[in-house]
Amino acid sequence: MEDIPHPLVRARIAAGLTMEKLVTGIRAAAARRGLRSGVDEARVRKWHRGVRPNDEHQVYIAEALGWPADIVRADDWPNWLPLTADGVIPFGPHSSVHALREALRTAMERRTFLTISGAALSALAADWAAGPAAALDQAVNGTPVAHEFITWLETSARQLAGMATDERQYIPDLLEAHLDTVTNLITDGRYTPADGLRLHSLAAYLSQTIAWHRFDLGRHTHASQYWVAGLHNARAARDHDMGAGLLSDLAYQAAWRQDHPTAASILHHALTRAQNPAALCLLNLRLARTLAARHERRPALRALAAAEKHLGDAGADRPAWCTWISEADLAVDSGQTLLDLGDTGRAHQLITEGERLLPPARDKTRGVFLAYRAASYLDQKEPEPAAAAATQSLLLARRIGAPRCIRLIEDLLPRFQPYARAQGVPELLQRSAAQVPAASRT
Repeated sequence: MEDIPHPLVRARIAAGLTMEKLVTGIRAAAARRGLRSGVDEARVRKWHRGVRPNDEHQVYIAEALGWPADIVRADDWPNWLPLTADGVIPFGPHSSVHALREALRTAMERRTFLTISGAALSALAADWAAGPAAALDQAVNGTPVAHEFITWLETSARQLAGMATDERQYIPDLLEAHLDTVTNLITDGRYTPADGLRLHSLAAYLSQTIAWHRFDLGRHTHASQYWVAGLHNARAARDHDMGAGLLSDLAYQAAWRQDHPTAASILHHALTRAQNPAALCLLNLRLARTLAARHERRPALRALAAAEKHLGDAGADRPAWCTWISEADLAVDSGQTLLDLGDTGRAHQLITEGERLLPPARDKTRGVFLAYRAASYLDQKEPEPAAAAATQSLLLARRIGAPRCIRLIEDLLPRFQPYARAQGVPELLQRSAAQVPAASRT
C-alpha cells in the first residue's frame, strides 16, 4: 500500500488550513495564554517525520485546527488528531481505512461534541451514487494474511452479532476489537485481491453492527461515524447493496431525529444502485415512513406498494444485513406509515399483526413494535390496551438493555396523563418513574 500522509497533514487539509495558517494558529494559541511559541514550518515538518510535539504544543495544535483542547491525549500522538472537520471522510484512495480509524477514535474518545450535518451526509450519499468504486490498494510488503484467519474473523463476527439479545451489552467492545484487527490487516497485511474484498466486506459488516449498538444507546455521533466507515468499505468491496443498506441506516437515524428531508434525500440516492429485492424492500419501507412523516401521501403509498412487491420477489439469497426483513416488518412499518397518514384503524391492525408475527429471537424489535402498538392505541383513545403494550415494552427493554426502546415509551408518557385513572396507566407511570437496577443498565 502506498504511504499514507501523516495524520497532522490530513487534519490540516481537512480543516482547510495551509501550513502557514497552521503555524499562525499555533502561535496565536500560545499568545492567548501569554506565552510565545517558536514554531515554524520547519518544526511542523519534523512532526510529520515522527518527532513528537510537547504536551503544550499538542493543545495549541488542537486549537489551531478548531478543536477543543480536551480532545488532546498527549501520550497518544498523533492518533488523537481528527481527520475531518465535519465528521464525514470524503471518498478517496485511502478513505476506507481513514473512515475506520476515525470511527474507532471517535468512539474511544467519546467525541460527542462532534455533530454531522444532514447536508454532509446527503452529499456523501450523492457521491456514492455517482462515483465508481476505487481500485483496492495492494500491499507489497507486510505480514501475509492467511485465508483461514479471515474465515475465523468472519465466523466470529457473525456469532457475536447473532448472540441472544439479553447479552447485547457485552458485545460492542468485542466487535470493536474485531474491527480494529480487521483495520490493521487492511492497512498492514499482504493478501490477494479476493481476500482484500473479503476484509473490506467484513469491515463494513462490523461497522454496521457496531453502529446499531451505538444508536440503540443514543450515541448518535458514534453511530454515524461507524455507518460512514461501513459505507466506505462497502464501496471498496464493490458491494452496492451493502452500501445502500448503510445509507438506509443513516436515513433511519435522520428520520429518528426528525430530519426527514435528509432521510428522504439519502434514501433516494440509495435506491439508485440497490439491486437485491430484500434490500429494495427495506429501502422502500423506510422511504414510505419518512414520506408519511412529511405528509406526502401518494409517494408514501407508492413506496409501500413497491416494498410489498419486492418482499414478494425476495428469495433466500439476501444480503446479510437484511436477511431479517419479513412480513412482520412489512406489516408494522406499513402500519406506522398509515398512522402518520391518519388511517389509524388499519394502522392499528397492521402493527398488532406484525408484532404477533415477530419471532422470539428478535426481542429488541419486539419492544419497539410494542411501543408502536401503544401509540396506535392512544391514537384511537384506548388507554387500557395502550398501557398494557407500553408496560410490556418497557419491561422487555429494561431486561435486555435497550435504551432506544425505553426512550420511545418515555416519549409516550405525556399522552397517558389524561388517562391517569384508566386501568394499567397508574402502574405504567409508576414503573417508568422507578429507578432501574444498575445490573440491568448498559
